[in-house]
Parts: sequence; structure tokens; C-alpha cells
Amino acid sequence: MTEKNLNVVDHLDELRKRIIIVGVAFVIFLVIGFMYVNDIYTFFMGNLHQKLLVLGPSDVIRIYFQLAAVVAFAGTIPVAAWQIWLFVKPGLHPKERKVALAYIPALFILFIGGISFGYFFIFPNILRFLTNLASNMMMTSFTAENYFGFLMNITLPFGIAFELPLVMMFLTSLGIVNPYTLTKLRKYAYFVLVVIATLISPPEFISHISVAIPLILIYEISALLSKIVYKRKLKKQSLEEQEEDDQPSVQA
Repeated sequence: MTEKNLNVVDHLDELRKRIIIVGVAFVIFLVIGFMYVNDIYTFFMGNLHQKLLVLGPSDVIRIYFQLAAVVAFAGTIPVAAWQIWLFVKPGLHPKERKVALAYIPALFILFIGGISFGYFFIFPNILRFLTNLASNMMMTSFTAENYFGFLMNITLPFGIAFELPLVMMFLTSLGIVNPYTLTKLRKYAYFVLVVIATLISPPEFISHISVAIPLILIYEISALLSKIVYKRKLKKQSLEEQEEDDQPSVQA
């Protein structure tokens, strides 16, 4: 077996090890979620002053898994980010390692911030609008599956979307993307974000707009932060090149 093949096998073994660690972490957090599922249920009920309906015994287990999975997903994010960093660490320069390491806690914070934004601002407004819309014609009663499915469809995309600025900053610092590319892709990105907002929000115009506008703002913030990182990177490279040009004259 050639040295190249050995390196590929070593990388695959290392990748498998990192995936197993992430999987074990997810299971541990899933168990923790099950332990506190009643508290999680009470929290996500928010201001909805009515009991939810279940249409069958299996719905209860499904809701328990759904709530516990949210905790498991959130808790696994920093573990997964850490394992990704350990996997790519050998291929990074010392400066790139420091930059990548600094992003790990921010990923978790932004994910929690995105979920909080979706839960405390977007979700209650959409739910209130839809409930008021139906109050004059029908009695509203929600099943647990529909309620929590609707809740996750609104909040989880914001948790992921809030990490987009950080991801763009990181990719810009590595030279993979630049703000000019993001600017050129703006109209296509807007279209994709509107489609995503349409898919994850209820089938009416107000909900689509309520979800699409924050997603578009997040994209613009990502482009702005990418531009700042890109300018700093160019300035730093210019200073380093200037220092290299000055070294021969100093020695002379």
C-alpha cells in the first residue's frame, strides 16, 4: 500500500473517530433531554393556556423524542464544532487554528440566539395572528404533534440561519469566499431564502414575510461582516509584504 493510500486510510479512521464522538455526545444529550422533558414541554408551551391533544399513544413518544432531540441538537453543536476543528487542525496554519478555535463557542451562542429570536419574536406573532384569524369562525384546538411541529419549523431554521454570518467570516478568513461573491449571488440568495421562508412558515403571506425579512437581513449582515474580514485580511497581507520588502534594505 502506497504512502498516499495510508494517509487516506488514516484520515478516514480519524473522521470515523470524530463522528463516533459526536454521535455519543448526541445520545448523552438526548438522554438528558428525556430526563427534563416535562420542564422543556412547559417552557415551549409559552403563553398557550390550553392543553394539547394527542390522537394516539405513539404521539406521546414522538413528542418526547422531538423535545429531547432539540436539547440534544443544541448541546451537540459545540462538541461537533470542536471535533471538526480537531480534524482539520493538522492542515491549518497556526494563525488559522486560533481563528477557527475562536469560532467554536460563538457557534453555540448564535444557535441559541437564533432559536430564542424565532421562539420569542417570530413564533408568538405568527401564532397570535393565525389564532385571531380563526377566532371568529371556529374554535381553536391544537394537537401536540401539529403545535410542536409548527414551533420547530419556525425556530430551528433561525438557529441555523444565525450561524451564517459566523460561517461567512470564517470562510472569508480562510480565503474560500469573499464579499464580492456574496454580492454577486445576492439576487439568487434572496430567491432561495424566500423559498425557504415559504416552506417553513404557514401558508399565508404575513407569515412568509415575517420569516423571509429576518433571513434576508441575516444574509446582508453576513455579507457586511465578510467585507470587514476581507479588508482586514488584505491590510494584514499588505503589511506582511511590506515588512518582507523592508528586510533586505535593513540587512544591507
